[in-house]
Amino acid sequence: MARIVARNHRAAAERLRAHDLSHAQFDVLAQLGSARGITQQDLAERLLVTQGNLSQLLSGLERKGLVERRREGRCKHLFLTEAGRALYAEVVPAHEAWQEARMATLTEPERRELMRLLGKLDRATR
Repeated sequence: MARIVARNHRAAAERLRAHDLSHAQFDVLAQLGSARGITQQDLAERLLVTQGNLSQLLSGLERKGLVERRREGRCKHLFLTEAGRALYAEVVPAHEAWQEARMATLTEPERRELMRLLGKLDRATR
């Protein structure tokens, strides 16, 4: 399992590099594209990263002009900029289609079984 995940991770990293994105930056872009205005704390929890790691990621994406932080009350809310939304529209659907094509080797029942088994492993390792 580790070998398959590592191989997929390397292939995805290569594809994302063409857009000047790391995996972590892609994850932020994908989350912000689907959860507009999420708080920094909620995003850290979704991505399973520390606030410090997320802050560094966000700073890099802000320098690229893709993300903006807006303070609303006591929380910082996160939004994609116009450039961020354009990149999201270009990269995220293509990446999801690429991942879907990689899974096409499995039949639909096999995919459901794989997801069931992965869910079982995930629950057992919490």
